[in-house]
Amino acid sequence: MRRLEHWRIYLLVIVVFILGSGILTRLFSLQILEYKYYSNLAQNQHQLYQTLFPRRGEIFLQDLSASQRGEQQPYSPLAINKEFQQVYLVPKDIKVEDKESLTLQLSEILDLPQDVILQRINKSDDPYEPLKHKIDQQTAQQIKDLNINGLKLAPETWRYYPYQSLAGHLVGFVGVDGEGKIGQYGIEGYYQEQLKGQVGFLTGEKDIAGYWIPSLSRKLEPARDGSDLILTIDQNIQFRAEKELSQAIEKWQARSGTIIVMEATSGAIWAMTNLPCFDPNEYSQVENIDIFLNPSIQKVYEPGSVFKPITMAAGLDSDKITPWTVYEDKGQIRIKGSTINNVDHKAYGHQTMTQVLEKSINTGAVFVQRQIGETIFQDYVQRFNLSQPSRIDLIGEVGGDISNMFSGREINLANISFGQGITVTPLGLTAAIGAIANKGKLMRPFVVKKIIDSDGVESIIESQVIEQVISPETAEQLTRMLVSVVENGYGRPAQVANYNVAGKTGTAQVPDFEKGGYSEETIHSFVGFAPAFNPRFVILIKLDQPQGIRFAADSVSPVFRRLTEYLLNYLEIAPE
Repeated sequence: MRRLEHWRIYLLVIVVFILGSGILTRLFSLQILEYKYYSNLAQNQHQLYQTLFPRRGEIFLQDLSASQRGEQQPYSPLAINKEFQQVYLVPKDIKVEDKESLTLQLSEILDLPQDVILQRINKSDDPYEPLKHKIDQQTAQQIKDLNINGLKLAPETWRYYPYQSLAGHLVGFVGVDGEGKIGQYGIEGYYQEQLKGQVGFLTGEKDIAGYWIPSLSRKLEPARDGSDLILTIDQNIQFRAEKELSQAIEKWQARSGTIIVMEATSGAIWAMTNLPCFDPNEYSQVENIDIFLNPSIQKVYEPGSVFKPITMAAGLDSDKITPWTVYEDKGQIRIKGSTINNVDHKAYGHQTMTQVLEKSINTGAVFVQRQIGETIFQDYVQRFNLSQPSRIDLIGEVGGDISNMFSGREINLANISFGQGITVTPLGLTAAIGAIANKGKLMRPFVVKKIIDSDGVESIIESQVIEQVISPETAEQLTRMLVSVVENGYGRPAQVANYNVAGKTGTAQVPDFEKGGYSEETIHSFVGFAPAFNPRFVILIKLDQPQGIRFAADSVSPVFRRLTEYLLNYLEIAPE
């Protein structure tokens, strides 16, 4: 009997010990391990903490014509912040008898499927079911007029692009990720840190009802709004470039196209247009995200004969040739079993280097490459920076591929001399030809002219020389040769009355990556500058796979002429 009583006592002690240990463990957890959590929870009962969100900086186009007239430049908004409304449901507040008719009305007003609305409206215990964001004022008024309890509107701010698809690749868009809204692609992505601003906060005391007590201490850290950006892009030049490109694509049923207009002496981009494009306001509706890539800086191609001025620059600058050096063109060259022909399969006989450019003679480009040799040729092509990103202030830029130059194969060097077997970006080629226009100085292209912070302090973006790639004397010699191309050669359709224009055409074959070699498709390019001996701008025009036309001289040279005439008139540049 006593043993049983002792056992009960022992059991009671064990139970008390276990319970006591549990209580002590819980107290230790609450008071030590989870102290910070419960301290904050208690403080939240009587403290106010509010996040203050900044205004995202806005993006503006410039107007060069106003500055030409000595007027203060008006800036045109390319990306702004706009107030919209969102419509949402509070299903528990909507009467059952109203749900069917309300679904029909909302489907028509918001252009949403009825089954989507029904699914959300029937979540009877849900206090918030969003239906649609970014609705305009007219639609918001229709929602208000329904006067249904449980159908709500709330204001919201979204990025808005007034010109829709104009410069869509250039500007990018503001998307949403796990941390909120973030700039993606283009300028929005590159300048995300400057545009987004800095979040602020407000702390203070609140009463038992949750209201702020203004008489007690508070701490305010104001939000700092994002910086505004003034672009080098001119609104009128951008419009005109897009119009010309659209008409050319339609006329020749081309797959796509690019036009870049760059100030010759600074590298400032005045226009950059690629078609087809997208509307940044509707980026979420895009099915193939490849369209977000900017072909001017993120896609490469074999340039063809527009590369010949680079080969000629290397020959002139290394003193291996002059504009008057003569060679004999026999129409083709055989290199270890491979044959290089002229594009028209003609043999021109004795020709000067100027005539090589005028008639775009492939064998003439090979002659120059052989005169200067492998090492010098490699050096000059690298100087023009064609294999590296141009360093433009746009996100995602890539460089070209010149690796075939270092294969040790003679045929590869020969092909590269006339732009075959290497790749470049349109902007990389524009900058390279811009160096010829700019007395041999290769400039860093840029699209933002000025950054204005929330205090109104302005930061001006200065032009930057990357390298002196050829001498001023070589640049002038080559410019005269390129003027002769427009006056006497295949570039004649690019002539502008009373002005000297320098330029070069290129008709490049498109590689066949499945069968090897080249397909029947072509890419047409024209790149040039004007006025030739006091250049203000460089223009590149590129059409991908145009139909029913053989040579770039007939497809893109007239586009260059019209755009050049427009710019000369727009900028009020006097005839030479």
